Amino acid sequence: MSTPRSRRNFLALAGTASTAGALALTGCGAGTGSGSDGAKGRPQRGGRFRALFTGGGERETIDPHAEALAIDMARTKALFDRLVELDASMAPVPRLATKWESDAEATVWRFTLRDATFHDGKKLVPDDVLFSLARILDPKATSHFAQSLLSVVDLKKSRSIGKNTVELRLTRPSADFPSLLGTLGTAIVSSRYDDPSEPVGTGAFRLTSFRPGRSFTAERFDDHWDGGAYVDELRILSAEAEARGNALRAGEAEYGYEMTPTFARTAEADGSVRIVTAEAGTAQAIVMKCDQEPFDNPDVTLAFKLLADRQKLVDVVLAGRGTVGNDMFGKGYQYYPEDVPQRRRDVAEARSLLKKAGVLNKTFSIFTSSVAAGFVEAATLFAEQAADAGVRLRIDQGSSETYFKDQLTKGAMGSHRSGAMTIPNYLNDRMLTESPFNASAWRRRDFDKTFAEAQSTTDEATRTQLYGELQRTVRDEGGLLFWGHADWLNAVASRVGGVKEAPPNTMDSGRFDKVWLA
Repeated sequence: MSTPRSRRNFLALAGTASTAGALALTGCGAGTGSGSDGAKGRPQRGGRFRALFTGGGERETIDPHAEALAIDMARTKALFDRLVELDASMAPVPRLATKWESDAEATVWRFTLRDATFHDGKKLVPDDVLFSLARILDPKATSHFAQSLLSVVDLKKSRSIGKNTVELRLTRPSADFPSLLGTLGTAIVSSRYDDPSEPVGTGAFRLTSFRPGRSFTAERFDDHWDGGAYVDELRILSAEAEARGNALRAGEAEYGYEMTPTFARTAEADGSVRIVTAEAGTAQAIVMKCDQEPFDNPDVTLAFKLLADRQKLVDVVLAGRGTVGNDMFGKGYQYYPEDVPQRRRDVAEARSLLKKAGVLNKTFSIFTSSVAAGFVEAATLFAEQAADAGVRLRIDQGSSETYFKDQLTKGAMGSHRSGAMTIPNYLNDRMLTESPFNASAWRRRDFDKTFAEAQSTTDEATRTQLYGELQRTVRDEGGLLFWGHADWLNAVASRVGGVKEAPPNTMDSGRFDKVWLA
């Protein structure tokens, strides 16, 4: 590393076609969403902005490394920044890092930091990045979302270089490493950060008050590196879907996160609020646990996939606002194998497979919840479709506050969805033997080995081939029935400007530093 930089020693990814796609290293203050942003005229400062999300009760947190709910993510996004964010196409774009570069083996990465200030007045320095990573990777902190994903970082060998560069060394090659830093739970905190109730971040807002399960209030941070927010005050509140819609119509809120297709249709018809749509923004699925009978038999999981009338599920559950799925995550994203034929409904073949497995005419339960729009409706409709082959499904509803945690241990079948993320991140988080959110209990060491090989491959064509093989394996043998990709529907008051059409888990989703009130 002491020799001058060259293409051999350092492959600069800034401004070139990288392994994760072309990187746009321009300023990202205005966001990357597309489409109309609502209110007419120029953005103006002032006012109070109220945003409504599904709540999580006492489980809600403003610890940016333990965020698990959408409402947590919106709050931490207001208070903190990441080195890197993901745009709507899942490409990494700069935030606190203005650029990055790696060696030819993708085992050493250097990130150049921008001039940013923490809420306590101290400047961002490389040691803050190293402290944040150490906190994320603390083995005692099992709730830290990105711990598994960033375990590739070798903290002992990573270091500061000067005042604005941090060098991160990895234990193995990772060609997609910048994308990992744009995922949930990767915010940069100050090295002085100690108490989650007293956040020290570089975000566009500074905390005023927080009550888990109730409310969050923050004020504009005028020294934010990106110019600060337009609104004076941000409030993020908990409310169920129907209450979110009623509050928007009554003028008691300016933003409603994840609205139902039914609400969207009604609102568009009467013009009471504006719907902001990110097409195919979430993946909807039925999950089957591969370590439990009868789904430890691949014939059974395949039979259930063949029972799904995907178009009807999209038409009924999503009110037509989405596209059919093909039992693989990430439709339209990098590494998605577009050449795989669309799976069609085949009741006769499904019935034959179920009879062969000895489970025909048996009753199973499907665990679901009202935690997400369409979960209960999809489970109910799929139960009707499964009945065509003599399969009886009983609907078992769980708590909306604990569903995603409960799903990991309860029921052999359940409702599942995922917001936008890169395909490698999805496989890492949900499909490896040690994945923390492996709801389908898919555990195969040969799969893990191929995934590690894909991550370490710097040749993009070979890496794409390997990820395609992994996706095909999950489609043919795994326990995920991806029946649809739903449009992501948020709602805003007509006087709101600056809200972008962004898939969940991307830079402009649940982002309020660039919203303004007419």
